[in-house]
Amino acid sequence: MNIQQYFEYCLSKKGVKEHFPFDEDTLVFKVGGKMFALASLQEWEKGNPSVNLKCDQERAEELRAEYDDIQPGYHMSKVHWNTVKVNREVSDKFLKELIDHSYDLIFKSLTKKIQGEVLSSE
Repeated sequence: MNIQQYFEYCLSKKGVKEHFPFDEDTLVFKVGGKMFALASLQEWEKGNPSVNLKCDQERAEELRAEYDDIQPGYHMSKVHWNTVKVNREVSDKFLKELIDHSYDLIFKSLTKKIQGEVLSSE
């Protein structure tokens, strides 16, 4: 997966907006004002692409045990976030599933009011 495919996939999800809240390098995708995916653009350009994704705690531990390219979230809560190295052992299809999981976790954590606003947007 290249950066454009990642960008387009994240933005294709309902109510998603892109931000650079930390610096000009860290691309963050949010739904309902909450982060579900982030990545360093410079690392993609250097050929070391990775993304940070929210994950259910038990599943996060299982994924880390199963895949060398899934590690505890870099600069994030190690309990709820994973850093996934892209274009290695994790397939594009599986990466999309992990993005979906992260999005779904964040969406479900939103208030019913904000969920309704997200669903009625666009």
